[in-house]
Amino acid sequence: MIATNEELVLALRSVLSESQVTVNQTILEQHSKDESYHAPSLPDIVVFPKTTKEVSKVVKIAGQYKVPVVPFGRGSSLEGHVIPYDHGITIDFSLMNKILEIRENDFLVRVQPGVTRSELNKELKKYGLFFSVDPGADASLGGMAATNASGTTSVKYGVMRDQVRNLEVVLADGTVINTGNLAEKSSSGYHLNGLFVGSEGTLGCFTELTLRVYGIPEHIMAARASFPTVKDAVAAVVSILQAGIPIARVELVDQLSMKQVNLYSETAYKEQPTLFLEFHGNEAGLKQDVEFMKQIVAEHNCEGIDFETDNAARNQLWDARHNIAYAYIHGNPGKKLMVTDVCLPISELAGAIEHAREALNTLALPGGIVGHVGDGNFHVLLMIDRDNADDIKRTNEFNEMIVMYALERGGTCTGEHGVGVGKQKYQEKEHGKALLVMEKIKQALDPDTLFNPNKIIKVKR
Repeated sequence: MIATNEELVLALRSVLSESQVTVNQTILEQHSKDESYHAPSLPDIVVFPKTTKEVSKVVKIAGQYKVPVVPFGRGSSLEGHVIPYDHGITIDFSLMNKILEIRENDFLVRVQPGVTRSELNKELKKYGLFFSVDPGADASLGGMAATNASGTTSVKYGVMRDQVRNLEVVLADGTVINTGNLAEKSSSGYHLNGLFVGSEGTLGCFTELTLRVYGIPEHIMAARASFPTVKDAVAAVVSILQAGIPIARVELVDQLSMKQVNLYSETAYKEQPTLFLEFHGNEAGLKQDVEFMKQIVAEHNCEGIDFETDNAARNQLWDARHNIAYAYIHGNPGKKLMVTDVCLPISELAGAIEHAREALNTLALPGGIVGHVGDGNFHVLLMIDRDNADDIKRTNEFNEMIVMYALERGGTCTGEHGVGVGKQKYQEKEHGKALLVMEKIKQALDPDTLFNPNKIIKVKR
């Protein structure tokens, strides 16, 4: 059934309140883009459900009228995931923002998808717990699950997929399913958690998440170590990991990015390739680990290392790392940030970063290199003028160069940002015939291709 926009609005307002359904131009524009450089596109309607039942009703109406549906969290994605290029209905989950249950003895929480990482951690702190996945942006947990987000702590605690115990999902026909349970492990059935996490809204809408949480460490120590070259810094990380030192975070920030950090955060850090490190554990054990780490970095030409145990000082250090993207944006008014995102086996990482720097120099592109180097994931931050065809051409050429380098060495085109539209063209190269299996799964679960169409894979509607 084909309906006019007015008819669709009336149908949606028959199951939601009037204030939960809007065609306000400002709100449509807010939901036409994410944090990426990809061109915006307006949805026809934005809805704000409050319950799983309401999401199911919206999805059924979308199915009845064959209208696309795009789930929307905080809009902090980086590959155009939430941009509704086929228009239709955007489902904004910001009103589904309740922490439903904290099972502190099971180290589990149950939340609605609109809860953000910082909101959850604020509540968990009362129980001596914390949620580990730390992508930098204060993203919604539903969005983080949709993209299989990770971040600075993944080297110790794992990525989003490792934290999801169960999802409540609304399927394309409005059916509500649960993908897991509360048990620590299970050998029962297909691993639906793994299938839906990272599906970017193409297979269903997440309406509840049950997540693993952790005890706040007894002692936390952060460090900042400077090196003469990026190669020295990466080699030090490899040696630290090989030594079995239980590091919680290890981030690389190159010389250009350290300059941007100082300008934006008003710090006075050395403008050299730098590792930001953090260790979790008990005080006695950490002393041993840190002494061992100091020996290792010295062997890799470390030119200075500073430690922070005070909570405020540690927060300042990590705020500086997390704000690098905003530092580049602030320092380049009128331009849009493009962030690359490849991940490789750790043994290939140093070569990949050197290759990226050479490619930047060859193409005369200014760009900073940062990354979660403990798990082989790095990013290049580029500021581009979307109206400059040459800028777009050179940045796309650069992105392709580093993606192909990663794929040829057993890596992936995206370590944590997801596919969206930006990495779609690399899916066949990376997955081969397995992509056909993904297409069949999409067709089976979403036969009318209504959920976030033309993201990750292209299936004709």
